Amino acid sequence: MIQLTDEVRTAIEDGRPVVALESTIISHGMPYPRNVAMAREVEAIVRAGGAVPATIAILDGVPRIGLSENDLELLGSHPEVAKVSVRDLPYVIAQGRHGATTVAATMRLAALAGISVFVTGGLGGVHRGAATSFDISADLTELAQTSVAVVSAGVKSILDIGLTLETLETYGVPVLVNGADEFPSFYSRSSGFPAPMRVDGATETAAVLRAKWDLGLPGGVVIANPIDAADEIPAEQISTIIDQALQAADEAGVVGKDTTPFLLAKIVELTDGASLTANIALVKSNAAFGAALAVAYTG
Repeated sequence: MIQLTDEVRTAIEDGRPVVALESTIISHGMPYPRNVAMAREVEAIVRAGGAVPATIAILDGVPRIGLSENDLELLGSHPEVAKVSVRDLPYVIAQGRHGATTVAATMRLAALAGISVFVTGGLGGVHRGAATSFDISADLTELAQTSVAVVSAGVKSILDIGLTLETLETYGVPVLVNGADEFPSFYSRSSGFPAPMRVDGATETAAVLRAKWDLGLPGGVVIANPIDAADEIPAEQISTIIDQALQAADEAGVVGKDTTPFLLAKIVELTDGASLTANIALVKSNAAFGAALAVAYTG
C-alpha cells in the first residue's frame, strides 16, 4: 500500500542515508507559496548533506514516500488536504483523499519504509491545560513504540514543555540536545529546562541510536537541535505572544487537532511574520543536522 519513489527505494536497498520529512508543515504550518519554497529548500539541504530526502504524504489515498515538485505544489496549495495523524491513516487511505502527515504518522510510515532518521520543525507534546482537556499529542505515544530518530528544534513552545519531557521520560524515550545544556523551545534556544542528555554533533548522536536499537530497545529518540542564536526569538518575548494566541484560541473555541495550526497562524500575525521567518530557519538547520545524522548512522 506504500509507494516509494525509485530514488528512495534504491537508496534504502543500498543502505544509503535517507531522511524522512513530514508534510503537515507544508499544508497546515505555513502560508502558500512560502510553504512550497521551504519544502524545496529543505529537500535541497538534505541532498547537499549527502542524504536522500523522502517527504511523506498521502495523495489520492496512497501513502507516498518521496514526492515530486508537482506533489509539493499540490500539498502546499490544495484547499482540501487533511491533517493526518496515525489514527486518521486508515480513513484517509480508504476515502482516497489527500493527507499531510503529522510527526506521528510520518514516523510510522517512515518506519514501515525502513527509514530511521526523520526531520521536522517542532515536536508535539502535552498541551497546556491537559490536566482537564487530556490533550496530549500522539507524537509522544508514537515515540514510545516506533524506532525512528526525530530531529526537531524542541517541543513547540505553545505546549507544556515540562510535562512533555516528563511524559517522554515515562515512556523511556531518550531526549538528546545537540550542542547545548538547556532544552530549546522551538523559536528560542532556552526553555528553563535542562537538557536531559547532551550530545555534540552527528557522530555522538548516531552512537546513541545504535546503542539503543542494538540493545533491542524499541521506540524512538528525540534529538533537539536548538535554533541558531541569530535566528531565535528570545523566550521572554515570544512567551507573551503565545499567551495572547492561547487566549484567542480559547475565545474562538478552537480545540483538538485544529489548535496547533490556529496558534501558529496567530503567532505569525502577532509577530508580523517574525515567527514564520524563525520557523523556516530552524527547519533548514534541522535538515542539515538530520542529513549529517543519517550519513553518520549509515556510515
